Amino acid sequence: MDRITPFTPQPTGDGSWTFFSPEFGELFHSHHGAKQEAQKKFVEPTRLVEQAVKGEVCLLDICYGLGYNSASALETLWSVNPQCQVHWVGLELDKQVPKMAIAHNFHQNWPHPINTILPQLADTGRATTLQFSGTLHMGDARQTLEAVIAQGCQADAIFLDPFSPPTCPQLWSVEFLALVAQVLKPEGYLATYSCAAAVRAALRLAGLAIGTTTPVGRKSPGTLARFCSDDLIHLSEKEEEHLQTRAAIPYRDPTLTDTAEVIHQRRQQEQQSSSLEPSSHWKKRWA
Repeated sequence: MDRITPFTPQPTGDGSWTFFSPEFGELFHSHHGAKQEAQKKFVEPTRLVEQAVKGEVCLLDICYGLGYNSASALETLWSVNPQCQVHWVGLELDKQVPKMAIAHNFHQNWPHPINTILPQLADTGRATTLQFSGTLHMGDARQTLEAVIAQGCQADAIFLDPFSPPTCPQLWSVEFLALVAQVLKPEGYLATYSCAAAVRAALRLAGLAIGTTTPVGRKSPGTLARFCSDDLIHLSEKEEEHLQTRAAIPYRDPTLTDTAEVIHQRRQQEQQSSSLEPSSHWKKRWA
């Protein structure tokens, strides 16, 4: 994998394409299927089919990347209700990622007007149609999210899709997820592919109830969070016990400016001094 050059399209199992990130050492999507992942891990759990009926939906896409999650959301919303008004906000660190997705014509796999909205967002950071108004904020999401909060954004659905917690702890910290929770409507949904104990613990510390989502392309499920536990699939006994181990000690970034290395060191120190059960004992018990 380390020989793959940046922005070389990589095929996934459902026929869609993704990129490899040399900075984070990971693919942007599951190799099982980029479009499948967007639909099953983000769009369906956040009940967008039901949301479309309301006629107006606000979406926040954290780590926009190639745009699959948002494109899949728009396709779903407008297939149910072509007149649905969508207010959209995206956060992305690297402006080259959406630009290169357009350069490789990934947008052409989506129906009109999505295939015109994606190039506009990549090129100017803004797009407007009769049914869509959207802004893509470029830069460190820890800072750009504060600007979104200041603008009063309240989302019906939030897609939380950073690179994995070990490689990008900055966007899984207690402090960052507390900011994310400020943008979620009281009845809204937050979906993420991660089931890491540290992530789930941080979501609870942010005041959210959490549930599990169906595994897609791998054994591990994702996580769905909201302010009330209505219609959430409760965690299993095994999952709840995982949240009582040292693995559930969350990432902390008090100033929202620390590097990944500093955040990891802080968590390791907290784990070493913790009286919680080691996760190795939990794994052995549930083997």
